[in-house]
Amino acid sequence: MSKVLVLALLLLAWAAPLHAAPEGSVTWGAHVSLAARWLDPADTEGTIIPFMVLYALHDALVKPMPAGLSTPSLAESWTMSKDGLVYEFVLRKGVKFHNGDVVTGEDVKFSFERYRGGGARQIKEKVREVQVVDPGRVRFHLKQPWPDFLTYFGTTASGVGWIVPKKYVEQVGDDGFKKAPVGAGPYRFVSFTPGIELVVEAFEGYWRKTPSVKRLVFKVMPDDTTRAAALKKGEVDVIFQVNGPVAEDLRRTPHVRVVSRQTGNGVFWLDLPDQWDPKSPWHDKRVRQAASQALDRQAVNQAESLGTSRLTGSIIPRSFEFALPIDPPPYDPAKARQLLAEAGYPSGFDAGDFYPYPPLYAMGEALAGYLGAVGIRTRIRTMERAAFLTAWRDKKLKGVLMGLNGSGGSAATRLEAYVTTTGIYAYGVLPEVEDLFQRQAREIDRPKREALLHQIQRILHERVMHVPVYELSPMAGIGPRIEQAGVGLILGFPYSAPYEDVTLKKP
Repeated sequence: MSKVLVLALLLLAWAAPLHAAPEGSVTWGAHVSLAARWLDPADTEGTIIPFMVLYALHDALVKPMPAGLSTPSLAESWTMSKDGLVYEFVLRKGVKFHNGDVVTGEDVKFSFERYRGGGARQIKEKVREVQVVDPGRVRFHLKQPWPDFLTYFGTTASGVGWIVPKKYVEQVGDDGFKKAPVGAGPYRFVSFTPGIELVVEAFEGYWRKTPSVKRLVFKVMPDDTTRAAALKKGEVDVIFQVNGPVAEDLRRTPHVRVVSRQTGNGVFWLDLPDQWDPKSPWHDKRVRQAASQALDRQAVNQAESLGTSRLTGSIIPRSFEFALPIDPPPYDPAKARQLLAEAGYPSGFDAGDFYPYPPLYAMGEALAGYLGAVGIRTRIRTMERAAFLTAWRDKKLKGVLMGLNGSGGSAATRLEAYVTTTGIYAYGVLPEVEDLFQRQAREIDRPKREALLHQIQRILHERVMHVPVYELSPMAGIGPRIEQAGVGLILGFPYSAPYEDVTLKKP
């Protein structure tokens, strides 16, 4: 072999990519009908569902990753001024959006200003100015020290820190962006058919690593048994929100794995919006107590999650910073009937509609059945999840709502969404709770802040403002083609992520 040929072969080897080209495809059986707004970080609505998509298409300054709950991503580093009033982010050099535009400070400022999702009102009230120092540096100037700033920007408490390309969004508009989103994530948009599927393809220029899998497909399959059947047939590779009966069936299926994660951010509870109406039976604390004591939480836990979830008396998961552990009252239907009689409803009452959290209709029916057994009569009303969340957010739902929130954050960010004047899902506010919340938001001393947040949680528990059920232990089903599904890699995250870490088994 000539020296020239050897040199040519060496040059070709040196020019080869460090990572193998992505191959194959992975299909998820999505438990919800994906909404177009979830393709846009600006509309992230205070729940965990949108992040199932955001982790594929988009990227954030800081986000939960396997390395930690606030991992540098588009921002390679950040600093806080000594007085707590200025946060400066240094952007990672050379990172590009899927259309080739470089991620700059202007994109960060633009993404912040157009954000309108969960926590938006409070976040924007706290920030005085966003200053683009240069293309690679951005400063957030606060009106006063705010200890939750990085919780909102660096966890799944909100989508405010997820960045979109300013020039492209201004070119196509908000509606155009939802039809053809461009992000900086590990996968680029291919197609979206509402109610059917979302298809994305590996972005080989992703800064963190080239994804192993070429194509990801999210097929809409809200029905539990349909998803499970598709997994068993090999039509999909991963399914989430696996309930008890389905999990038992899948565990008997060869080559299918059921993964259960004890640590999650999700809490189920009954939300009672009519309690703010003085004419409603729910306005009486004894009626709310009756509803709480009417529920056999352990039986529901066993049926829905094989007993792996943890019963609770709070809407704040115990794993959250500043959470106050609260146990639920015992299951006591006789006591529930006594409380209803004392409140003036010895024969019970018509409580109107009961909205299960979609698509957990069987769980909703079970909870409604326990209420009905003590005289609190309801009618099940089912909705698709995106429509349910919109109606809840717009304060259009009355009666009884089955709530669930699996987003990350702290006790403060979870409380903000449901019990404060800025809360995206708050139907009413207790003045003393609002005062305590505003005080804790300004408090820099951690023990003092914890005491204020614990006081809020005690008030909510004593007043029975919600009827908590349990902290969900999420279960997922994984098919035989998958080596690494990404389930459980990020603490508290119930879905697959990071998607660039998902791998197929070798043939």
